[in-house]
Amino acid sequence: MTRIGIIGGSGLGAPDILESPQDLQVQTCWGPPSAPLKRGKIAGVDVVLLARHGLEHTIPPSAVNFRANIQAMRDQGVTHILATTAVGSLREEVGRGDLVLIDQFIDFTKQRAMSFYESFPPHQPMHTPMADPFDRALREVLIRLCEQRGLPFHRTGTVVTIEGPRFSTRAESRMFRAWGADIINMSIATEAALANEAGIPYAAVAMSTDYDCWKTDEEPVSWQAVLAVFHSNAEKVTRLLVDAIPLIAANTNGQ
Repeated sequence: MTRIGIIGGSGLGAPDILESPQDLQVQTCWGPPSAPLKRGKIAGVDVVLLARHGLEHTIPPSAVNFRANIQAMRDQGVTHILATTAVGSLREEVGRGDLVLIDQFIDFTKQRAMSFYESFPPHQPMHTPMADPFDRALREVLIRLCEQRGLPFHRTGTVVTIEGPRFSTRAESRMFRAWGADIINMSIATEAALANEAGIPYAAVAMSTDYDCWKTDEEPVSWQAVLAVFHSNAEKVTRLLVDAIPLIAANTNGQ
């Protein structure tokens, strides 16, 4: 049975999109997830919703228990994960409010648990392939919907994930551009890596909210500016997820 998890990022932590929602207080072997899970249905499909930074956005990026969040999804029988995230743009062509359907990440975090494996079984090292960490089939559904709705979007993009909670220095921002990153945020690489280890297909819809600080003709990014752009565009992200869910279920069930 298809059961889709939604992990909501900044500005989209707990949208009111579920039919017959039920709050679930859960524990995992890694501790509690960021918030109670909200379980219900969208278009008849089972959905589990989780606010990445807590219901009131009280959890800083590096303090998110990513292992518990993904484990909670796995424990609930989630078969696919869709994530949302606010990102800064590192490219002129990725404008404010644009959506990016991420296909690659660069991990620039330094102090997070990036794996479920704290030890290996004897003579069985576990090294998860990560060449393409974002599920192609999920991304294709999202791409098709963006095209049909005429949304401003980019079908590919490389995100660099930094530790946070501070924003980048100008030198760092320029370095990330030189590395080939298109957008920047503080969560997706960690989450995607763990979802891949857990064997759960994962895709992320990023919304560009600012131009980071590499662009000298723009004001340096601020949290208030990020939220203003995200809140003004959150409806299109929410609608994209709602419309994607029955299509994912149909593809999974071979309909």
